[in-house]
Amino acid sequence: MAEPLLRVEKLVRRFGGIIATDNVSLDVAAGELHAIIGPNGAGKTTLISQLTGHLEPHSGSVSLGGRDITYLPAYRRCALGLARSFQITSLLLDFTAADNVALAAQAHAGTSFRFFANARKEKGLRDAAHAALDRVGLLHRADVVVNRLSHGERRELELAVALASKPKLLLLDEPMAGLGVTESQRMVKLLQELRREVSIVLVEHDMPAVFALADRISVLVYGRVIASGDPAAIRANEDVKRAYLGDQHVVTHHG
Repeated sequence: MAEPLLRVEKLVRRFGGIIATDNVSLDVAAGELHAIIGPNGAGKTTLISQLTGHLEPHSGSVSLGGRDITYLPAYRRCALGLARSFQITSLLLDFTAADNVALAAQAHAGTSFRFFANARKEKGLRDAAHAALDRVGLLHRADVVVNRLSHGERRELELAVALASKPKLLLLDEPMAGLGVTESQRMVKLLQELRREVSIVLVEHDMPAVFALADRISVLVYGRVIASGDPAAIRANEDVKRAYLGDQHVVTHHG
């Protein structure tokens, strides 16, 4: 059996007397969209922060492509192909959409931010920015300053910024948050296209979107994975129904 792209083994993180991640183990295969769901306070954000390197576990391990990255800093993980999208304050509001993506491409290329003026002018970075914007349907907004973009457009731009680092694995933290129905449908369609190109870990509260997109779902409750499986198995799981899905009215498709 092929080595998983991402392997998480017995991850533990405590905050005082609270165990935020309690022996969490899961894996993500290459080409898979793996969703992580659970109620507020389940430990999803803490888990994602440990995957990205912004928070160290007290025990357990994280490996990417067979390499142990448990204690690598975030920028080293990014260089190895791990990208996180939809972080708060991840965009430069006074710069254009294209500038934001060009900066991400410049950072991935390892060049200095001191020469940002060059990032705007350098053809390779500009082309990379336009390609990423085109990929998410925002090329027509390339020269618009971010603070003039809609909430949905900013979500799409954050995805373009993540794609500029040419990731092997995308960690998406609630990409549907705050989106209207039409914007959510557009995001689901975009993720359905992107999943053919890059493996994705999706943390999301929009259950119709999760069940429309996921190959597998892991359910986190009080820091523990109580179930992991394909959407049909998760929908039928009595423990999951009791702990989380009972009042979610899960349907099989989005829109």
